[in-house]
Amino acid sequence: MSEFKVWTRWRPLEGIEAPTGEIHCQSQEDDSQSRSRISITSPHRAKSLLKRENSWTSGFSFDGIFRPNDSNHDVFERVVSSAIPDVLRGKSCNFFAYGHSGSGKTHTMIGYDFEHKNELGLCLASAHHLAMELIAINARSTASKFGIGLRVYELRKNKAIDLLNEGNECFVREGPDGRLHVRGETELLENGKVRVRPITTKPCWNFVQLQGELQQGLMRRQTATSSMHDQSSRTHAIMELEVITKDLLEARIQVNERQSELVPVGKIATDIYIEEQTRGIILTADGKYVSNPDYKIDQERIDAAETKKAEFESAVQKAEEYEAEVFTATARVHPCIGGKLVFVDLAGAEFLSTSNTNAIEQTALEKQQGKQINTDLLALKEVIRARSLGQSRIPYRSSPLTMVLREHFEAKPDTRSAMILTVSPSGDQFGATMNTLKYGDLVGLANTRSSFPPSSGQKKEQHISSLHKK
Repeated sequence: MSEFKVWTRWRPLEGIEAPTGEIHCQSQEDDSQSRSRISITSPHRAKSLLKRENSWTSGFSFDGIFRPNDSNHDVFERVVSSAIPDVLRGKSCNFFAYGHSGSGKTHTMIGYDFEHKNELGLCLASAHHLAMELIAINARSTASKFGIGLRVYELRKNKAIDLLNEGNECFVREGPDGRLHVRGETELLENGKVRVRPITTKPCWNFVQLQGELQQGLMRRQTATSSMHDQSSRTHAIMELEVITKDLLEARIQVNERQSELVPVGKIATDIYIEEQTRGIILTADGKYVSNPDYKIDQERIDAAETKKAEFESAVQKAEEYEAEVFTATARVHPCIGGKLVFVDLAGAEFLSTSNTNAIEQTALEKQQGKQINTDLLALKEVIRARSLGQSRIPYRSSPLTMVLREHFEAKPDTRSAMILTVSPSGDQFGATMNTLKYGDLVGLANTRSSFPPSSGQKKEQHISSLHKK
């Protein structure tokens, strides 16, 4: 069974925010479930409009609460550290940071102080621990040298921007095999060959190299001044750490090369078939298509093209089989191969209509970006909810964000995932903080099976649906 936990992290109140007052927060723990509920009250309760919510209480939906004085190291130890052994067994673990702009998502995921290990964000702290584990594994074996394959990209609408490849635009597409592919534009090469590059994987053989690559890539991430924050993340940044070997990466390159060779040959075969079939029919005066008596379809030409195509398809299949053989052989050395840590720094969720009575008017661009961001975040919540309820249909296709995350959610039947809600204590951001907690409450309740008796699954789903409507 997949595990999905929800945590809340309060950031400190900044000095310039003191005049706005501080949100009053209380928490209550349910020892039987090891879960917490949160109650918040606006410092401006007496001044609030009658129709405006000025207090709110969650269900027992949070796995833990981090206080303003908790460090990034504290968050790593409680949320991520226990997942490292799973990754070393080849599993995929996913971690999300969700919250409004300025609430501390990027600080939590990446961190800003790279000199002190205790202040590294979750991604870099995990990379450091994983790198140390791989050094120990490599010291015990001479068969394969394990490293970390780093992929960093951001999602802008239906495009993925490869931050480790000069911001190359890639497209999120589902292939006929049902698998999702994130690849760049088609490149024309010599001799009619084409190449469609996947998201770049940078092999890193030590932590210092990985940290440099990650920082360089994140410098290309799109930020903008929003009505809430002067450096608001307007895209979802996805950082993948995968345990790899040089042989595995080279085998994947060979698969990509064989696929590049197949594309033009397959196009020629398709063109020949269409050309022959088109010549073989004519349009009569009464608007009907009939066989052309003056032309005989050249089936030998079609068969020759299909035979050539089959040869290149066979080459692709052999390359894929070799990749699988390399993976299997390496897994016999150590099961860590292919293990993944996926960190998603979600774009800032804005709820300006309820955040405060003096909210700044959103620009047209902010409204457009906000609409796409909130669509993605709603889709993510529904995917998590559907998976937790064991529904037969999981709505991955609802947004590019959930499409690219499908592979990670379904990598293993017992994946470990967590969401960290980052919230601000500032009184003038009460509405945004409340909406962030409401989002986490819905996600957390969907995963709290023990809150409902086994016989009341239908009541649980109805309860969650009613909360969703709110």
